Amino acid sequence: QLQLVESGGGLVQPGGSLRLSCAASGFTLDYYVIGWFRQAPGKEREGVSCISRSGGSTNYADSVKGRFTISRDKNTVYLQMNSLKPEDTAVYYCAAVRYRSTCPNYGMDYWGQGTLVTVSS
Repeated sequence: QLQLVESGGGLVQPGGSLRLSCAASGFTLDYYVIGWFRQAPGKEREGVSCISRSGGSTNYADSVKGRFTISRDKNTVYLQMNSLKPEDTAVYYCAAVRYRSTCPNYGMDYWGQGTLVTVSS
């Protein structure tokens, strides 16, 4: 069974940091481009960051540039989130796509179940 499992979410104060992990089981992530997405209450799901198969190419939403860093190591992808703001509160999802070089919101092959990040004092 092919699965992506996110972890690392939680409650953090504004200005704090969290590191999210996305682990694959049942398949190897080597052949997949991986994206992080998020959905805040009452809002559409949006792309946060995307990393190429080699890890050599990354991109970020303007709202998180300079604060979030995506990386990958073996069969896990990470999202380091620093200087968190209340507007970063959302359920964060990782997703994998094999035959694309980007991370389209509605074109990914596999999705995790999501992990909740709450930024609040």
